[in-house]
Amino acid sequence: MKRLTLLLFAVLVPMVGYVVGYASAQQQVDRKGVASIVKVDQVMSGYLTELNGKYKLIVTEITFEPGGNIAEHHHVGPGIRFVASGELTLVGEGKTRTYKTGEYFYESGDVTTAAYNKTTSPVRIINFEILPADWKGGSAVPPKSK
Repeated sequence: MKRLTLLLFAVLVPMVGYVVGYASAQQQVDRKGVASIVKVDQVMSGYLTELNGKYKLIVTEITFEPGGNIAEHHHVGPGIRFVASGELTLVGEGKTRTYKTGEYFYESGDVTTAAYNKTTSPVRIINFEILPADWKGGSAVPPKSK
């Protein structure tokens, strides 16, 4: 577990600075047939003292029903996604990519993406994200103009 935590910090922390651009008053992103359950919400503590109390690690299980989708969005912080079951189609940066059961992908947060379940079975993904310690609610926010 310590190795996984250190790996997550090493990969995700460089992108956390992006978070500063969003106010804590969160706007909603259009979504249909998507449900989220937070599994872990832990304010950081430990040897990475510069992060202690400022950020938290959130692990969320997200289910997309058949035809479910999240419209174009950014994320408040960076994260690694794991497709636990099904196939999730991600559209962003002029590319479409379908991720299948057992695959991982990374989202920096500052890239506009939309996610779709184009299949007839539910899709379940696990999101690992670093967010500001005081952030409330989901991490998907309307795209920020660059």
